[in-house]
Amino acid sequence: MGYKFSLSSINALLEDLSKEYLLFAPKRFEGQAPYSDLDSIRYGEVQSIEEMELDQKSHYSMKEVFYPISETLFYFTENTVTESEPRFQKEALVFLRSCDLHSVKRLDAIYLENKFADHYYKRLRDKIKFVLIGCPEAYENCFCVDMETNKSDDYSASIDRDGDVFYMDVRDEDLDGIFERHSEEKLHVEPSYVTETPTRVKLSDNIDPKKVAGSEFWNQYDKRCIACGRCNFVCPTCTCFTMQDLFYQDNGRAGERRRVHASCMVDGFTDVAGGGKYRDKHGQRMRFKTLHKVYDFKKRFGYHMCTGCGRCDDVCPEYISFSTMVTEVASMTIDKEEENA
Repeated sequence: MGYKFSLSSINALLEDLSKEYLLFAPKRFEGQAPYSDLDSIRYGEVQSIEEMELDQKSHYSMKEVFYPISETLFYFTENTVTESEPRFQKEALVFLRSCDLHSVKRLDAIYLENKFADHYYKRLRDKIKFVLIGCPEAYENCFCVDMETNKSDDYSASIDRDGDVFYMDVRDEDLDGIFERHSEEKLHVEPSYVTETPTRVKLSDNIDPKKVAGSEFWNQYDKRCIACGRCNFVCPTCTCFTMQDLFYQDNGRAGERRRVHASCMVDGFTDVAGGGKYRDKHGQRMRFKTLHKVYDFKKRFGYHMCTGCGRCDDVCPEYISFSTMVTEVASMTIDKEEENA
């Protein structure tokens, strides 16, 4: 069912929803960008529509809501182990765009559909419902259309803004009553979605990983890439992590174990016993990341890991374009029909 809201009525709706749900949405943090006094747009808890940044793409993805950068898994002493409490107890509504909603599917594949379900991911994921933010136009560096993530129907509700008027589609029966109670009009609503992007990529189903791995194309990134890992940390589908045990100073036999986001692009990620490194050169790390996003993951799960949000291109201090690399990998493809002719 679709509903129309004004500023006052949608704030009344959000106030009512916040009694039962935590509300997370893109939020502008003034002067809090890393290493500068610019604004940062990232996910945070909100109470009103004015707190939500619905017009700009968030610099960081929604995954930090239910897959925190640093998460305590359990506390320990020499005799006991105590599991940590979940980050939030109530259910949550997370406002996100179509590419990020598709990214949730990728995260679920890694953490819920692998050999076993990850307990710490699942206990938060089960509490979350999603509100799709309509995207009438593409942002800089987005290539969601080519990745087929520009449109999604797997949401509990959607929201589109037209000035001070808001249009919402509700698919979750548990939410429909509260939306209807605060709405000003019932009508048919379809979320807006991007139909074309200025950034385009080419994809191939016939990638030859040996040919790609042996290409000299990646050598340029040995110098261009500074291995800062920013592309990984803003990516909504990167899932690598490391474990850290923290021992308390007042009792060296007690502490906590944390799961912390890690990056395949930074030094130390592939270090092994004996001082060896699997991918010491930055170009080889770039090759590994790119193939994982558009080859390895699809080979296992049937769809690409990358969702085309473009954040990696947005954030790179060296202006390295991941979308260019995706197209370059496709250009290395062996045309099997010509090869067999």
